[in-house]
Amino acid sequence: MYLIEQVEQLNPEVTRMVVRAPQIARKIKPGQFIMLRIDETGERIPLTMSDIDVLSGTVTIVFQVVGATTMRLAQKKPGEYLTDFVGPLGNPTELDNVGKACVIGGGLGVAIAYPLVKWLHSQGSDVDVIVGFRNKDLVILEKELSLSASELIVTTDDGSYGVQGLVTQPLLEKLEEGVKYDLVLAIGPIPMMKAVAKVTKEAGIKTVVSMNPLMIDGTGMCGGCRVKVGDKYMHTCVDGPDFDGHQVDFDDALRRERMYRGFERQSAEHTREVIEASGGNCHCASMASAVRKEA
Repeated sequence: MYLIEQVEQLNPEVTRMVVRAPQIARKIKPGQFIMLRIDETGERIPLTMSDIDVLSGTVTIVFQVVGATTMRLAQKKPGEYLTDFVGPLGNPTELDNVGKACVIGGGLGVAIAYPLVKWLHSQGSDVDVIVGFRNKDLVILEKELSLSASELIVTTDDGSYGVQGLVTQPLLEKLEEGVKYDLVLAIGPIPMMKAVAKVTKEAGIKTVVSMNPLMIDGTGMCGGCRVKVGDKYMHTCVDGPDFDGHQVDFDDALRRERMYRGFERQSAEHTREVIEASGGNCHCASMASAVRKEA
């Protein structure tokens, strides 16, 4: 059992949770993830590490409520427990010998970008950070990122905060100014990563993207997290989650992502109804049972 020490709402859609897991905290590296299960009746879901505290033995995860399990997870309180919290899984991001980097995050991907920025800064790298959100209310981790970024640029789709437009706009401006990057890291929605990779490919800059497809076991056995890289399919959980952004078939990844959206919406809607019917105080086990019956 894994103790939940802190729960914080970062914005209306995103929650930050600190979980006591000393063994994982000592070993996990930026870019790696964990698989958690709320209780014995729950499904496994992957979440990338957002921060660690080795001294206190805690791992921080940041998640967005998009389906039944994350909806249930957001209902958990400090002092409660998670049944499973397994990791580290996947491969760490290769961040050695990077002089000048640009880390680009979109939406929830900003939470995954944060440990990369923090680690690069600690190693003496010069790190520009560009993050994008739909609007001002959804901006997260701005203060934390500013402590490690050489320059932090925030963009919003509607212009309600920072620079209006897409994250590729400031990137293009930097390149036009003559800034030379050894590495660009992009983490976020598939269309965003595809757009960033297009810009950097034309500029000849090494680019790494972090993929987050459907994942069931995190060991490469289920095959659900396949991603096409070059002329072959690879497993995100064991071969990634990082891949060469100039080799990833983003269109294929987007097609696979869309396959299960209907099921996710149906399950999430039923879970929401269960929560509302119980006044927000339902037990996870009974909620999971209701979701299984619905399915």
